[in-house]
Amino acid sequence: MTTEPFEADDSRHVAAPSAAAIAGRIARYAELNPLPIQQDPSIPQQALDVIYSRRLLPVLGLEDNRETAVSTAAPITGAAGITITLAVCPPGQGPGLHSHKATFETFTVLQGRFEFRWGEQGEHTAELAQFDTFSVPPGIHRAFRNVGDVDGILQVIISGGRHDASDIHLPRITADALRAASPALFARTAAAGITSDASPP
Repeated sequence: MTTEPFEADDSRHVAAPSAAAIAGRIARYAELNPLPIQQDPSIPQQALDVIYSRRLLPVLGLEDNRETAVSTAAPITGAAGITITLAVCPPGQGPGLHSHKATFETFTVLQGRFEFRWGEQGEHTAELAQFDTFSVPPGIHRAFRNVGDVDGILQVIISGGRHDASDIHLPRITADALRAASPALFARTAAAGITSDASPP
């Protein structure tokens, strides 16, 4: 469903949207779907787990019909240039180190406990419990994993800069792990614009 855009008048008040437009801005957790790439049966789960949460559920996409993986799959679009996804990780799972070149990535723990690592080699760590928030600025490598004993859920907000694959960079450790797990997925992510410091083939 594509939601209607909202326009403010000169007095900074929001124009009165229709009831249907407001109803279309509700996302039900039970109805969210993972990113399309996570539903591709030709990609091994082990490879997907290198760079994605087990289920990355888009909630809010970009306005103006911008084609990004999150925006295409999100039931709500348009909120002043931010995107929201829910990252669902079973115990022990979480994506490897990566950075965003131009966007902030802000995480809030909704369920469970997560260990976050950051730095060039992931040398810094912090454990976050329910409702704790970690906002990572552009250019910082970060990774996380569920350290609890139930499925963990993070709310992930991306703001500022670009929101497409070209905003993502994989350090060598992650890029090499991805290529080892699935050369096809490594090539697919590179073709989409994700850059990396992969070892020479």
